[in-house]
Amino acid sequence: MPYRAHGQHAVTPQHRGRYPGFDVLDQVAVWDDVTAGVVLGRLRPPAGWSFFSAGEIAVATPLFDILLAQDTEPRVPALELVDARLAAGETDGWHYDDLPPDTEAWRTTLAMLDTDAAQRHPGARGFSDLSTADQREMVRTVADLAGRSATWQRWSAAHVWSLWTRYACTAFYSHPWAWNEIGFPGPAYPRGYLNPGVNAREHWEAPDRATRDADVDPVRADESWQRSEEETR
Repeated sequence: MPYRAHGQHAVTPQHRGRYPGFDVLDQVAVWDDVTAGVVLGRLRPPAGWSFFSAGEIAVATPLFDILLAQDTEPRVPALELVDARLAAGETDGWHYDDLPPDTEAWRTTLAMLDTDAAQRHPGARGFSDLSTADQREMVRTVADLAGRSATWQRWSAAHVWSLWTRYACTAFYSHPWAWNEIGFPGPAYPRGYLNPGVNAREHWEAPDRATRDADVDPVRADESWQRSEEETR
């Protein structure tokens, strides 16, 4: 299969997920050519940076890892997807009145985060020089200010937080590896659905390993499963 290297079946971000063995790419044969082309195109290795500068990449890389909790490989290349999107001018088509257009807002907020890091941590040249713990604390500060409807660097923290998370999460969940993690079988076109309704799975949909019992918290169940997996290694 040209779109999947040997040994890459059912890849999930950081090998996490509650659908062991599920791979959305097994559905390629039922998609039309256009749909398959769009989805498979997201698996191509990044062609290089088109929008962000080297300095911006140094700031954005750990920022995205923190926003998406991607601590280890395999990682969804969310930053590369956002870079390509911004380079193509594919923004959301709107922006907050108190923020510039998204392309400018991204450059400015990354510069603000870099400057803030240098000011708060003497000896550090910027955000990329900080330890992971300090980077997380700085990102948490923006999130906390957003929750209080406060400002960060004279900008609405909530609007900055929305910009960052909106683009990061959209990129992450557009990728087939993330679909494997959440058990999403991909586009239903042109196949469609046969069993609409609550708790009515299609025959091609995988059961959720951690939530077969409706009373089980899926997050806690997943954490428990991961611990048991680590103990058996």
